[in-house]
Amino acid sequence: MTQNENSYPVVEAMKAGGGWNPLWDGLNEMDPEWTELYMKMAMQPYRSGVLSRKVIQLLCIAVDAAATHMYAPGTRRHIQAALDMGVTPQEILEVLKLCTVVGIHSCNLGVPILVEEMAAHERRQAAS
Repeated sequence: MTQNENSYPVVEAMKAGGGWNPLWDGLNEMDPEWTELYMKMAMQPYRSGVLSRKVIQLLCIAVDAAATHMYAPGTRRHIQAALDMGVTPQEILEVLKLCTVVGIHSCNLGVPILVEEMAAHERRQAAS
């Protein structure tokens, strides 16, 4: 099947609407059928009506801005969309502040290791 606008409507709609990430181009070229199916699944929250458009944009901001993702173009696109629909800068800032706690996990992991290694270092120093 060759890729054209009728074969992959979700991907084409994302491209036309500015929601396409150019990093997906290679995947789309290599397996357009799979990419279409994945994007159809990923767009379900937008189409289901279960969550409001505002909530979806705020969640997308949190995901894109989180330390584990840090995707600036998506963060910008979702902030613009949120502002355009009337979300306040204060609401967006609260989401950004909330998503920063994802980074606390590096302290949850690293600080106990640091404490253990400091104690081991002190023991080695005392033994020598």
